[in-house]
Order: sequence, then C-alpha cells, then structure tokens
Amino acid sequence: MAATTGSAHRVAPPLAGGERETLRAYLDFHRATLAWKCEGLTDEELRRQASPPSTLSLLGLVRHMAEVERHWFRRTFGGAEVPHLWSDTHDFQAAYDASGSTRAEAFAAWRAEVEHARAVEAAAESLDVTVRVEKWEEDASLRLLMLHMIHEYARHNGHADFLREAVDGATGA
Repeated sequence: MAATTGSAHRVAPPLAGGERETLRAYLDFHRATLAWKCEGLTDEELRRQASPPSTLSLLGLVRHMAEVERHWFRRTFGGAEVPHLWSDTHDFQAAYDASGSTRAEAFAAWRAEVEHARAVEAAAESLDVTVRVEKWEEDASLRLLMLHMIHEYARHNGHADFLREAVDGATGA
C-alpha cells in the first residue's frame, strides 16, 4: 500500500510483516512524512517560525532530525565520535534555529544521516544487538533505538503538521 502526495512517495508499513521489516517501514514512512511536509515550499517558507519566540520551523525540524539520526545511529549504535552538525557545544536545540539555513544544506545533511542510519541498521545481526546508552546508564537494543526513532519522528511530524498549516494552510497526514 502506498500513498503518493505530489512528488513524495510514502510506502505504508506492511500489515503482516516481520518485526524488523515493520520497524524499518514505519521509520521510513515517518521520514518520508517529514519530507512531504516540506515539499513545495521555498527556503523562506521552510524557515518560517509559526509561534515566536520559538525558533521552531520546518527546516529546523529537518536539521534536528539529522542530528537525532546522527546521534542514535552513528554515535550511540555505531560508536563513532562525530561532532554535532550545527553546534560546537553538543546542543541538539541549536539545530532548530534554521534562520541562516537553506533547504539544500539541511536536506543534504538529513539525507546523508538517514542513509548512514539505514546502513548501520542493515549491518546489525539482529534487533537484539545492544549498545551502552550513557545517558540512560544502561544497554539498549537496536529494537528499542528504532522504536525511539519512530517515536521521535511521529512527535515531530505532529509539529510539522501545524508548522505547514501555518505557512500555507496545507493539511493532511
């Protein structure tokens, strides 16, 4: 089952798929939803802040999700020591301020992190592989990290709904 909106193509998760297939599909569906919410807008519209003083914008959400993908799949699961994309102080909130950003810059970073995340997940032997999450002071499985990412996208896609509606009145999921 697929939903096509403009040039965005979202494939609905399988109704009777295996666990890993379903988790991958839900995560990709939510990734595609964020891209769809940004479709057809100018850089200026993507940077528009719907409720000042908040710096939150659609472009800020894309930048933030690039940081989140980078954190969970490169740093946490992959063990890489890579810097934040938009902060020298390890501040995830800095990505929200997209006032000087462009679609090209933000989406290039986000797409690169999504592709890296897919490769890291695909290379894992199983969903049961665990890594130490220092912030939680416990080990967590790839399964939990994927569920966490689905939750993160779902929450922010709700924000994207409101932000997009404020820009041009477009609604829909």
